[in-house]
Amino acid sequence: MTRRIVIVSAGLSQPSSTRLLADQIADAVRAQVSSRGEAASVEFVELRELAVPLAEVMATGGMPRGPVDAAKELVSSADGVVFVTPVFAASYSGLFKMFVDALGTDALNGMPVIVAATAGTTRHSLVLDHAMRPLFAHLRAIVVPTGVFAATEDFGGGEAGRDLATRVTRAASELAALVVAESGSVAGFTPGAEPRPRTSGVGLGASVTPFGQLLAGHGGQTGHAPA
Repeated sequence: MTRRIVIVSAGLSQPSSTRLLADQIADAVRAQVSSRGEAASVEFVELRELAVPLAEVMATGGMPRGPVDAAKELVSSADGVVFVTPVFAASYSGLFKMFVDALGTDALNGMPVIVAATAGTTRHSLVLDHAMRPLFAHLRAIVVPTGVFAATEDFGGGEAGRDLATRVTRAASELAALVVAESGSVAGFTPGAEPRPRTSGVGLGASVTPFGQLLAGHGGQTGHAPA
């Protein structure tokens, strides 16, 4: 069986350190899935190419269409996703957040995910735990324990480069374990469980309670006679 891995890269420049890190993680995931006896196909979503249609979606409040909709469906139907963003103002980039917002709240239900980020210095490394993990926990994704942060110095080889390679391999191994359902060593994975349902937010009307119904009975009326 071939497992589909999607890499979402929010790098803005060409060449981009964000894309460079995304490429390293993609190669490692492919190798880790292969080592478990299965093949992996890797597809990239370059958010730089979606900047204008994403802005239109955000500005008009419309549903994603065209290339944004195609990217959304690619991500929500994957077996595993890697999200990589540059750090802007101590958090993920605005372009990155626009795409996640366009995905919708059900696109990543139970999805195995690696979170990764790049920045000029290591002082921004906490973005993984203080910004990205809470975001994907809200979307009910299964984020692997090892996040991957790369500062500029990590791409220069030497000890820093070896440390980055170690983190990349560890994160890729954790994702592969979830994707091929091989072991229960990663939190949130149950051995022998049925494949998780893929839900992209389309056709969920029957299971979603209308907002007006949720508010019914909460207009200050308690249902009790005054004392």
